[in-house]
Amino acid sequence: GSLERRRCLYLHTGRACCQMMEVLLAALILVCSSVSGGSAGGYTGLPALGGIYYYQYGGAYSGFSGADGERAQQLDQHFYLLKLPIARAAMAVGGCLLVFPFVLILVGVLRVPWHFPAWLVIECTLYIVIAVGTVPAQYYFFHSLLSIYNSSVCKEREQLYQSKGYQGFWCSLHGAEIAAGLLGCTAAMAYLLSAALAVRDYRTVHEQKQKQLQL
Repeated sequence: GSLERRRCLYLHTGRACCQMMEVLLAALILVCSSVSGGSAGGYTGLPALGGIYYYQYGGAYSGFSGADGERAQQLDQHFYLLKLPIARAAMAVGGCLLVFPFVLILVGVLRVPWHFPAWLVIECTLYIVIAVGTVPAQYYFFHSLLSIYNSSVCKEREQLYQSKGYQGFWCSLHGAEIAAGLLGCTAAMAYLLSAALAVRDYRTVHEQKQKQLQL
C-alpha cells in the first residue's frame, strides 16, 4: 500500500543513490584485493588451471627443470605467503565496506531516520570516520605491498623467471592493486558526499517535524 510506496521512494533519493554507488565501489575493491592475493604462485598455480593459461605461459613452464623448478615453486609459495596477510586485510575491509551501505539502505527503506532523526547525525559521523580512516588504511596497504616487492624473495623470483624468458613477474605494483587504491580514494569522496547528504536530510526532517508540531 502507501507505506510500501513511501519505503520504495527512498531508493530514488540522492542518499540512496550514493549508497548504491558505495556498494559498487566496495565490491570492486573486494575483487581487486582478491586478485592482489592471487594463487599460490605462477609456476605451481597457472599450469593447474590448464587451457589458455597452459599454452600462454609455455606449456606448464617447460623452461623450468630440476633445481630451478623446485626453487621457483619455493619462491612462489613464499611470495604468496608474504602477500596473503595484506590481501586478506584488504578483502576484509572491502567486505565491511560492502555490508555498511547495505545496512544503511535497509535503514532508509524502513524510514528509521524519519522516526529517529538523530540517526542521520550518527550516520554522518560514521561516514566521516570511515572517509578519514581510508587515509591510513591506504598508506598501510601500499607501504606493505612495496615492502614485499622490495624483499629479497621477490627480487630473486623476478630474476629467476626473467632468466627463463617469462614476463609478468616484476616486483612492482600491478593494475589490480593500483585500481584498489584509486577505488579507495573514490569511495572516500563518496562517503564525504553521503555525510553532507545526511546533514541536509537531517535538517529537512527536523523542519518537517517542526511544521507538524505547529499544525
